[in-house]
Amino acid sequence: MNTFAGIHHVTAITSSAEKIYDFYTNILGIRLVKKTINQDDIHTYHLFFADESGNPGTDMTFFDFPNIPKGSKGTDDISRTSFRVPNDAALDYWIKRFTKYAVKHQDIKELFGVKILQFEDFDEQQYQLISDENDTGVASGKPWHKGPVPDEFAITGLGPIFFRVSNFKYMKEVLEKVLFFKEIASDGQYHQFEVGDFGGNGAQIIVEPNTILPRGRQGYGSVHHVAFRTKNREELDFWTERMQSFGLPNSGYVDRFYFESTYTNIYPGILFELATDEPGFIDDEESIETLGETLALPPAFRNDRERIESLVRPINTVRSTKVFEKEFLD
Repeated sequence: MNTFAGIHHVTAITSSAEKIYDFYTNILGIRLVKKTINQDDIHTYHLFFADESGNPGTDMTFFDFPNIPKGSKGTDDISRTSFRVPNDAALDYWIKRFTKYAVKHQDIKELFGVKILQFEDFDEQQYQLISDENDTGVASGKPWHKGPVPDEFAITGLGPIFFRVSNFKYMKEVLEKVLFFKEIASDGQYHQFEVGDFGGNGAQIIVEPNTILPRGRQGYGSVHHVAFRTKNREELDFWTERMQSFGLPNSGYVDRFYFESTYTNIYPGILFELATDEPGFIDDEESIETLGETLALPPAFRNDRERIESLVRPINTVRSTKVFEKEFLD
């Protein structure tokens, strides 16, 4: 049976490409591995932040749509994104780091028996750090070794993604009957679903039923979509055919150059992408040493580079010439 290998990436919307680059680089210590454009809207940056090598399962990506309003929190949306850290002790470090940099955060608590630390960015995008202390599931990525956060505390990849839904019964049916997730636990109002042969923090969705809040509205500070990992084009085609058999609308095959995809609205307001692990972000334009430092364009856009560069403002993302001092906080 074909099942997803875990989370591939999460794509969100920011009010400022410059500010999100600063927040992820200098505060979260996550590496920018690709600075490119939204392939469906070339006026818009698409920034990919990931682990040291840009491995699938570690990517948090951002669009900066011009003049988009602020999103509103509500039901029927993707409400929170998790990042994995090595252990419980790392959360204590992040409390100190968030305090130093005035990042709004909560206290450390437990959910499903695992320690977490919730926080938000300047757009009120909702996140949490989750401890991998006892995790035995899908392997996480590698720390950005040249970043400002000590490796032993660094963020290494994506953890559980939170959905808030008004029709829990329907969401549960789609996850379990169509996409092969399994509900494995509940904790208060939260339901934990897991997928794949290995499961764990890197392969989970947490669903919160909510019929009280109004429906969320996308804008800056909200999540655009979540993607799950498939091995190759053959698996991608299997999923396209499977979704069609259940009457779920989907985009069909899309070649994003860095990976291959298909998109489906599995639930009103929630967009899923299925994406292949390969080929990845190390290509003919950038080496591993300089990932994210130039405006990278897939081959289909390269003949139009001059016009595209005139449409997206320049952002200096060169880091290979810089040295980040590791910040050990007392």
